[in-house]
Amino acid sequence: MMRHIFSGVLLMTGLAGCAGRREFRDGQWRAYLERKDGNNVVFNFDVKDSAGRKVLYMRNAGERVEVDSISMSRDSVFIRMPFFESQLRGALTADGNIEGVWIIHLADSFRAMPFKAFYGEDYRFKTDSSMRFASAEGRWAAVFRSSNGKDTVFRVGEFMQKGPEVIGTFLDAGGDLRYLQGIMDVDTLRLSTFDGSTHAYYFTAVRRGDSLVGGKYYAGPVNYSTWTAVKDSAAHLEDEYAITKWKKDVPFGFSFKDLDGHTVSFGDDRFKGKVLLVQIMGSWCPNCLDETRFLSKFYDEYHNKGVEIVSLAYERSTDFDRSANAVRLFQTGFDVKYPMLITGVTVGDPQKASKTLPQLDDIANFPTTIFVNKKGQIEKIHTGFSGPGTGEHYDEQKKEFYDEVNGLLAEK
Repeated sequence: MMRHIFSGVLLMTGLAGCAGRREFRDGQWRAYLERKDGNNVVFNFDVKDSAGRKVLYMRNAGERVEVDSISMSRDSVFIRMPFFESQLRGALTADGNIEGVWIIHLADSFRAMPFKAFYGEDYRFKTDSSMRFASAEGRWAAVFRSSNGKDTVFRVGEFMQKGPEVIGTFLDAGGDLRYLQGIMDVDTLRLSTFDGSTHAYYFTAVRRGDSLVGGKYYAGPVNYSTWTAVKDSAAHLEDEYAITKWKKDVPFGFSFKDLDGHTVSFGDDRFKGKVLLVQIMGSWCPNCLDETRFLSKFYDEYHNKGVEIVSLAYERSTDFDRSANAVRLFQTGFDVKYPMLITGVTVGDPQKASKTLPQLDDIANFPTTIFVNKKGQIEKIHTGFSGPGTGEHYDEQKKEFYDEVNGLLAEK
């Protein structure tokens, strides 16, 4: 399948080259990842010239992700995402648009979706603003069911609406589904997001009374779930500090290599007598990206007060060099000054906790943050991270982190 997709891109590139070089134009673009069932994942980006180079900005609601790794060969465009092992490859067409594929690297394979991008289009979904439209504003208690109906996930939807335009997110045990953007098309909610990683989502549902019904959640090339939601201002998730359990009779510790191959261990002098935050993360995880951005700034503020941070990365591959290169994108992108370590155990390993952090009963979600006191004992474990797309939840969570660390620093 991948061979046919790449052959198609090369064919388009060759044909385009015969017609003379075409321009990747500055301005606004509307794009979508094509699913075979027609439920395409729509997203928007802007292109600008910066010091003689092309720079692209991925747009999802309030987020603008700068992408500056863009190259061209004849009439082909290659766009590499800044933090994730993924890229967009396409050929400029005669009408100035782009056709190609989105490619994301998995553990030992690739996932690919055809994509198209259209120059000069700034909308995400079309709607007739003169029509009356329902409201998605507020908080919603949502239940998602897998396509086979066996697995159930509870999420809390929070949306803001201005006219037909809707932005918001779903909160869950991992933190949130990040920045969602779309419309209320009369009585039908349509939301999407694409951040270059695993978050390639399209949501739809119909407003009926105080409910959203007939919901579909399309993820990536083929996955989908059904969902329903009831408006509920009191909807909430399980306490993030109660999800991950640990064994108090098992000593806490770790010992892994950093990105340069040097071993870093819990027993090192740099951690003795310090408050320590241990971030369980992966470079494939957008919520981990949000937390790393926060923790890097937090470390700059609190390091001289007696706080250390270390990240433990669970990647898609056990190959050290590949994993280190992926995590280094986070390190350089957010100017991370604390150690980022490669566990050598994959995110999909069902025994990842017992192999790396045997004091934990399980690693329930990514990211997970362990708060360790000055005596080297676990005080609390926070599961998930609600990023800036969650608004006040993000602010509340940051305050909780500050309060917890200040409390641990005050202990004798």
